Amino acid sequence: MTLSVFLLFAALFALAYAVFNFFKVKNLEEGNELMQKIASYIRGGANTFISIEYRILAIVVLIVAVIVFLALDWYVAVALLIGSVMSALAGMVGMKIATYANVRVTNEANKTQNIGQTLKVAFRGGSVMGLCVGGFALLGLSIVVIVFGYAFGWISSTEAVPAWLTKIALVRFPNVLTGYALGCSMVAMFNRVGGGIYTKAADMGADLVGKTEAHIPEDDPRNPATIADNVGDNVGDVAGLGSDLLESYVASIVAAIALGYNLIIKTGVKGDSLSALYTFPLAFAAVGLVACVIGVASLLVRNLSKSKKVHNQLNGATYVGAALTMVAGAVLSYKLFGTGNVDFAKLGFKFGALSPWIGATVGIIAGILIGTLAEFYTSSDYKPTKILASSSKEGPALTITSGLALGMRSCMAPCVVLGIGIIVAYYTSGLYGVAMSAMGMLSFVSLTVSVDTYGPISDNAGGIAEMSALPEGVREITDTLDAVGNTTAAIGKGFAIGSGGLAALALMLSYMYSLPGESVGANGLPTLNIMEPMTLAGAIVGGALPFFFSGMLIDAVAIAARKMVEEVRRQFKEHPAILEGKEDPDHNRCIKISTEGSIGQMKVPALMAVVIPVVAGLLFGAHFVGGILIGSTIASIMIAIFTGNAGGAWDNGKKFIEQGGLEGIKKGGEGYDTVHDAAVVGDTVGDPLKDTVGPCMDIFIKIMSTVSLVAVSVFAEYNLWNFIFK
Repeated sequence: MTLSVFLLFAALFALAYAVFNFFKVKNLEEGNELMQKIASYIRGGANTFISIEYRILAIVVLIVAVIVFLALDWYVAVALLIGSVMSALAGMVGMKIATYANVRVTNEANKTQNIGQTLKVAFRGGSVMGLCVGGFALLGLSIVVIVFGYAFGWISSTEAVPAWLTKIALVRFPNVLTGYALGCSMVAMFNRVGGGIYTKAADMGADLVGKTEAHIPEDDPRNPATIADNVGDNVGDVAGLGSDLLESYVASIVAAIALGYNLIIKTGVKGDSLSALYTFPLAFAAVGLVACVIGVASLLVRNLSKSKKVHNQLNGATYVGAALTMVAGAVLSYKLFGTGNVDFAKLGFKFGALSPWIGATVGIIAGILIGTLAEFYTSSDYKPTKILASSSKEGPALTITSGLALGMRSCMAPCVVLGIGIIVAYYTSGLYGVAMSAMGMLSFVSLTVSVDTYGPISDNAGGIAEMSALPEGVREITDTLDAVGNTTAAIGKGFAIGSGGLAALALMLSYMYSLPGESVGANGLPTLNIMEPMTLAGAIVGGALPFFFSGMLIDAVAIAARKMVEEVRRQFKEHPAILEGKEDPDHNRCIKISTEGSIGQMKVPALMAVVIPVVAGLLFGAHFVGGILIGSTIASIMIAIFTGNAGGAWDNGKKFIEQGGLEGIKKGGEGYDTVHDAAVVGDTVGDPLKDTVGPCMDIFIKIMSTVSLVAVSVFAEYNLWNFIFK
């Protein structure tokens, strides 16, 4: 029970600090009446979207829970409901604080004219989302561990028990954890897909008409789509981001634990191995969350009034959390694995009790390197984005071409890092080390999300400053914060896809252990023969799935954006007084278009990842699905890195031009409009790539892996192929 107490303490500690920061931000002044009015529009639009989406999501989750109850057992369905509630709460609370923090950041910039003080307000708001991600994730896990693990006594059992209806044999505790992860995944998929379509439809509509046709500034109050664009930052980049990384966090923990149970079952390791294998990921997550609270506080307690290096301050907080996690993890690893009877040889632990910690550390280092590479390719401080910005002098065609080349080139280095990380983790710590490397990447997820969320809050603050006609210096502060936020978002996406790939690999290994027949090789590793026709066919189909999924997402954004463009053009044409500043635009109409468009377009893509592995398994069996997981995981990693880095570089290249960084091209000078228009086209092309497609890839592969692991016991036994041919 010590484990459950520690888990509960860490969760409540983080949530308590989140509540403190929530009210600390909310008690700040909102500014003048116009600022408050604009903020209320944004808040109302965000609340409307999330309430409609959650009503649809609740129906879907209940239907899936009933199916899980019938196919598997009641406890998996209950865990699924707990996971969906925790993920939904994290997304909702994070979105709420973002819509309160945005106007307060604007007011702080206006009142103090100090970038350091303004950074603290934005980061404090972002920390609420970050701490809620870790806090709600571990709170739900605490409930599962206390109720199903200790109260029911399932945590120390590896016995397979028949399901109540299908009579399929299930090991209860890892299956209940997988159900919890599936609940988190479903909410993440809906929030990411729905929010991504919403925000990019509004953003593209605002930019294509406002910037390139009407030549009015970004976030100009005359643009009818401006409020919808700012609403999108909250529902896509805050609620979607929070649910996304909560799901990644939970998936990495569950993958490590599920793999631990499978190692025990397949290798027959005795002694204290099982207890250590399921305790370490949970305890490591708990110490990581406590370290994140300290990391957040380390920035907020400092006096930043003289600081102008925003990125350094954010990096400093992240490094504090990561360092504390690594130190505490080493102590934890030695205590759990070094003081009991653990068979290191059978588990593949080359360095004894510290082997799991080495695996986690490999993940932390790989995550930092992947994030650094994302920064290199997307930040305007470095050569790739500067070259991309220069290509805008030759027009939009070369801007697009250069951005595509940048995104494709950027895939190589992160994949090499990921590959080396997998090899090192395996050869030092075994399969369990590979799973722990994913856990390591996300062990300080609350800090990663805090830094990420500060970005859209700052972006909203800039929009409110523009619409409120505040002094130019205010917009300069918020733009500086926003530009850093674009880079931190790219870093966060690198972490997400890296950890997603590793978590999917760990889930895949557990899946392969569950396959019928000779699925374990002579070296004790689970094997799947890729040259078997059924598996190879699955891998080919799986490789195509992420492209098909991405195409659906881009089409969905384009359909919703087209309606937005038509509406903005209509208002400008029928009400010319809007552009003259003599008549207010109809913001509500644009908010309604984005809400209806995103809700209508998200359903099929969001359900694809849940339905496809089940249908494929019921038709062709478990080996075909195994091939699908291999193909889709590899393709998704490439697509996510490519789209995230290309889109981030296009966005920051545009901002580089707007800030006068391009030699010979100054705002208001000769040739500026032509160059800027080309950069805006590039940014618009990149919008659905970096904020809709890229962020959804890691969810796509993890939800497919989780669903496959949950359902493999069913379709391995019952499928049409076996029924006809065997």
